[in-house]
Amino acid sequence: MRKVHNAHIKALLPELHRSLIDIAGVMNRPERDAELLAKAGLSLERALFPLLVSVERRGPIGVGDLADGIGRDYTTVSRQVARLEALGLVERRPSATDKRVNEAVVTPSGKTATDALDIAREDMAVAMFQDWERRDFDDLVRLMRMLAETMES
Repeated sequence: MRKVHNAHIKALLPELHRSLIDIAGVMNRPERDAELLAKAGLSLERALFPLLVSVERRGPIGVGDLADGIGRDYTTVSRQVARLEALGLVERRPSATDKRVNEAVVTPSGKTATDALDIAREDMAVAMFQDWERRDFDDLVRLMRMLAETMES
């Protein structure tokens, strides 16, 4: 297997960076979130649903770890988790391993909401990728996972 040389990385890095910025921009558009929430039949605040999904995927999770994972400050995330709790979508409870830490865990109503978001996201993705070749889509999934793991390490 041939490794990527520094010169090759440097030559293509601006295009990779531009692509990542474009993807992040699309992913963060308010109208995209509004469309996803509408397709899921939810009237949840736009700022809350990524937290709800993170709690469902990674929970039980401490608020500090949740904040770190989404790149927001602790106090903001704590307030938003409290709003999700008031809506009955998550509950907070003492950690089983560290009683000083409160963990957030999704409730059955929260799981119903994330299931609806998953179905809506799936419908949107199927429409977006329907004209792609199977190999291209498979490569994208494999390479995105590789990128995510490399960035995390």
